[in-house]
Amino acid sequence: MKIVLVGAGSIQFGYGALGDIFSSKALAGSEITLLDINSQALDLVLQTAKTFVQQHGLHFTVHATLDRKDAFRNADFIITSIEIGNRFQLWDEDWKIPLQYGVHQVYGENGGPGGIFHALRIGRVYLDIVKDAMEVCPEAWIFNYSNPMTAICTTVKRAYPQAKFVGMCHEIGWLGRWLPRMLDMKLEDMHFTAAGLNHFSCMLGLKDKKNGRDLYPEVLENAEDFFRSEPGYSDLLDEYRKTGSLEESEKFDKGSSSRKSSYEWADRRLVQFMLKNYKLLPITTDSHFGEYLGWAWDIVDHRGILDFYDVYKIMLTREARAEIKLETSERVVPIIEGILGDTGYEESAVNVLNNDLIEDLPWWIAVEVPAIINKNGVNGIKITNMPKGYLALLRSYTGVYDLTAEAIIHGKKDYVIQAMLANPVVHQARPVAALVDRMIDQQQKWLGYLK
Repeated sequence: MKIVLVGAGSIQFGYGALGDIFSSKALAGSEITLLDINSQALDLVLQTAKTFVQQHGLHFTVHATLDRKDAFRNADFIITSIEIGNRFQLWDEDWKIPLQYGVHQVYGENGGPGGIFHALRIGRVYLDIVKDAMEVCPEAWIFNYSNPMTAICTTVKRAYPQAKFVGMCHEIGWLGRWLPRMLDMKLEDMHFTAAGLNHFSCMLGLKDKKNGRDLYPEVLENAEDFFRSEPGYSDLLDEYRKTGSLEESEKFDKGSSSRKSSYEWADRRLVQFMLKNYKLLPITTDSHFGEYLGWAWDIVDHRGILDFYDVYKIMLTREARAEIKLETSERVVPIIEGILGDTGYEESAVNVLNNDLIEDLPWWIAVEVPAIINKNGVNGIKITNMPKGYLALLRSYTGVYDLTAEAIIHGKKDYVIQAMLANPVVHQARPVAALVDRMIDQQQKWLGYLK
């Protein structure tokens, strides 16, 4: 068994993924190949991994290479987590330049103009990665953690429909933090169903596993009191300013907290709005869900979003300990185990090509749905009776992904302009072409292919 980690020079991803793999008895004996473009960072992770294997008596072999095709040779599973260029400098440009042209964005990472330019930069690189995989190891499963998730998955599956490409996101983990305390029940006694687009998904159903009772009415009843004082990123940043320490990290398990927030509906004012007007619980917070809605600017917790951005920068730029932990922090390894063991278990959220899994969305869009994991791979579960109002919100953004994918694949600037004009977040028309030209000039190294 050969597993390749693309972007393994990242301390957060490299050590986290290695800890997940080393924790798996089913994967013992596997060959792990680390791949990155940064030789110094890659060597640090490699040496740490080799020392860890030796000290713990683990049955794994670990190699590293800068050569992608060499890394992919005989690969069974590929796990990717990469970013392009200076992450936060580019992100600031994705926010600042559209703002100068009059476009307000909630966050600018995955939706709005920022999400488009982010996708245009990283999408082209993903096409190169998958091209090499299709040439060298066409049967390998490729699991992606990079954002913008829906844009990447939609583009890859359009260019390489035969690729076994699955997007993974840990935002669904918020339900594991919220629901047990909201309902005073154990998570293992509940079964929830959530679906939509990545970072733009809602819980559609919630049942008591023991007796089949519908628990959603209790969520609607209890949510107001629960979320009013649920801690948010502003509380985290306040604590960091006082203590200089930040214990939280971005992973699937969101943990739990008995603290009370200093802010009402911190990070979740859009959650409050969706509960009231759509009777649906978003699976994520304002900074993510609000990126796709033209009216979200009026509602979201702006302080919470700014504080989240600062907290996120601290998380990813602080000095990280060279430490691998024997724990499962993300969901890829359980999925690999499920495929190898033909377990047939249900995974709560994957990003796969729609193909009528959600009937009222285009077949070509990547959707986030639960899936059955077995020897046939990752099999999305069909979602029925999606609420019409929610579907209307989802449909309003699918055209943006269509045009973004076409722009990445064909390198056409006209598609970028049209994706901007189709975007619900963009309320201006006259300055859009100039905005696009300015962004291409600013980020010529990554966007210069657009003609």
